[in-house]
Amino acid sequence: MASSPPSPVGRRADGALLERLRAGGPALVALSGGVDSSVVAALAFEALGERARAVTLCGPAVAGREVARARTVARAIGIDHVVLDVDPLARAEYRENRTDRCYFCRSVEAERLRRYGESHRLRQYVDGVHLDDLADDRPGLRAMDEAGFEHPLVWAGWTKADVRAAARARGLPNSEEPSDACLASRIAHGDPVTGELLRRVEAAETVLLGEGFRRVRVRVRSNEARIEVDPDEVPRLLQEPLASYVSRRVRELGFAPVTLDPHGYHGAAPLPEGSW
Repeated sequence: MASSPPSPVGRRADGALLERLRAGGPALVALSGGVDSSVVAALAFEALGERARAVTLCGPAVAGREVARARTVARAIGIDHVVLDVDPLARAEYRENRTDRCYFCRSVEAERLRRYGESHRLRQYVDGVHLDDLADDRPGLRAMDEAGFEHPLVWAGWTKADVRAAARARGLPNSEEPSDACLASRIAHGDPVTGELLRRVEAAETVLLGEGFRRVRVRVRSNEARIEVDPDEVPRLLQEPLASYVSRRVRELGFAPVTLDPHGYHGAAPLPEGSW
C-alpha cells in the first residue's frame, strides 16, 4: 500500500512552535470556538499544560452556539477555560457600524482579555490568526496587535489548510466546522448595530440551522433580510414547502422582505451584480 503524503503540519513544525510557546510563559488563549483558535488552544495546552488558559468572550454579537462550541472544544483539549462577558455596544463607533467597526469591537475585547490576564499573572496573549488572514484588510487584527496579542499560527507559517490538518490530527471536535463570524458582520455598514437587531439575526439563523443547513448567514440591510446557505444546499433551501416555511419564520422575527439568495454563501467576495 502506498504511504500517505506527509502532513503540512509535521512534528518538526509543531516542535518549534511548542518551544516558542513554552518560552513565552503562562498564556491566555483567545478561544472563539472556531477551528483556528481551537488549534492554538490545543498547542498552548501541549506546551504549557496548566499554565495555559483559554478565555472565551460572550456578548450581544456572539452567537450562543459559538460559546457552546468553545466549551466543547476546551473540554476535549483539557485546557482550563473561562467565559467572560463583554459589550462592544458600549462604543459609539461600533454602534454606528462604520467600515472599521471591527477595530472598535476588538479593542473592547482585547482590553477585557488583557485585564483578565494581568489579574491572573498571565504573560503571553495569543489568538488564532493564521497566514491567510494577513492577506485581508482586517481592522480587528490591528486592534489585537496594538493590545500585544501574538499569532502562533503566523509564527509557524500555517495557512488555513494547515490549521485544518492540525485540528484533524488532534481529533478536535470542530475540525470540519465551517468558519463563522460575529453577528454584527451580517448588518450592512451604515445601519446601526443594536442588541435587539443582533438577537433577531441570531434567532433567524437558528431557524436555518434547525433545518440542518451547515452554514448560514442572514444578511440585513434596513429591515430586509437575505438568507445565504452553502451553494450546494441552495436547491434544498429553494424547494417547497421549506422555502415558504423559512421565509415565514424569518418574517415573524420582524424582517421584510425576506430573500432566499439563489447564489448561496458568498463569504467575503463581492456580491453578484444587482444584489446588496
